[in-house]
Amino acid sequence: MKAILGKKIGMSQVFDQQGELIPVTVIEAGPCTVVEKRTLEKDGYLAVQLGFGFVKERRVTKPLAGQFKKKGIAPVKYLREFPVGPDEKVEVGDQIKVDAFTAGDRVDVTGRSIGKGFQGVIKRHNFHRSFMGHGSKYHRGVGSLQSRDASRVFPGRKMPGHMGDEKVTIRGLRVVSVDPEKNLLLVHGAVPGPRGSLVMIREATR
Repeated sequence: MKAILGKKIGMSQVFDQQGELIPVTVIEAGPCTVVEKRTLEKDGYLAVQLGFGFVKERRVTKPLAGQFKKKGIAPVKYLREFPVGPDEKVEVGDQIKVDAFTAGDRVDVTGRSIGKGFQGVIKRHNFHRSFMGHGSKYHRGVGSLQSRDASRVFPGRKMPGHMGDEKVTIRGLRVVSVDPEKNLLLVHGAVPGPRGSLVMIREATR
């Protein structure tokens, strides 16, 4: 099973065998525990629930603590589901480690992008500003919002609003290096989210 949870450490640079400098994102991936298994008979779909990150038992809700205790699994901070195929041989309590991946693999990485707060249309949608001089009184505004005939604002109009802090998936990133001893995964390119944020890594679907 090529899917794992991890924590974004930050960005760095490494040299490949040809001496070329490659920008990489360092991810502390796993080890993850299989906490739950979804089946067609019981749940209607096939998936596994992975747990990642240490957390004290007193910081877990009582229902979750009961589930962990029932399965004999130590409490974890994060729980996420990954779809699996019918041929996957994964059972509750199994450990998923970073050595499931090898250098050269292509992966899709999902994270929560950095929040930018409330922004205007120039920063949020790359609008062009108006004249700054020559008597202009309109500089960084939205512009016309409606049609004179319709007398209403059409849905989907690009306007100021909250920017960032949304689920983002970067597809087809190449795995540059894997360090099983330190649970580190180095992928070529940028990964969404701030340092220390949770990321989901899975085998590329295309």
